Amino acid sequence: MFRRRRREQPQQAEQVAEEPMRESGPWDADEPHPDTGRIDLGGLRVPQHPDLEVRLAAMGDQHVGIVVLDQDSTLQLQALAAPKSSGIWDEVRVKVSGTLKSPEERQGPFGVEVAGQADTDAGPRPVRYIGIDGPRWMLLAVISGPAAEGDASRFEDYIRDVVVVRGQEPMAREEVIPLRRPNERPHQTDENPNLNPFIRGPEITEIR
Repeated sequence: MFRRRRREQPQQAEQVAEEPMRESGPWDADEPHPDTGRIDLGGLRVPQHPDLEVRLAAMGDQHVGIVVLDQDSTLQLQALAAPKSSGIWDEVRVKVSGTLKSPEERQGPFGVEVAGQADTDAGPRPVRYIGIDGPRWMLLAVISGPAAEGDASRFEDYIRDVVVVRGQEPMAREEVIPLRRPNERPHQTDENPNLNPFIRGPEITEIR
């Protein structure tokens, strides 16, 4: 699905065609993609939507994902490092299924996904786990609330406009690709409560 742009050799520069742009993402930062004025969070560049509230999730002193709010539904996004040789969604999907009540694998707009019920402080909550493998990364998207069982088109369109910035640093398999606040230097951090963004969505750090 993803291909990196070939390096041009000086003597062949005129013969190398530009890689065509795919119709929709999520995109890798190194492949052609439309410039739509996204919010730059370091490891992710995410769309700006006038009707959706975007919050930055933290675990300890590290920003690890985002939470997008749409009334009573949420979309949570997290980018994970993957090896060059293969994707990791197949194995992550098995782990996800073990955390849900009545998990069900089904075909969705991004491929095979997992749906089920997650335990929360307020009781069981419907969720959809979506994994998208890219070059040396996987984007994990979790839709929860009414949109997990009904119309999730707004969240799905949001996912299609995300850009993943993997970087060249060596990272362990499934290691979270770190994020930062907009315009924040990479070494700057804030003190935030511990958070597992895919279990307790409300405990998040708001982007300001």
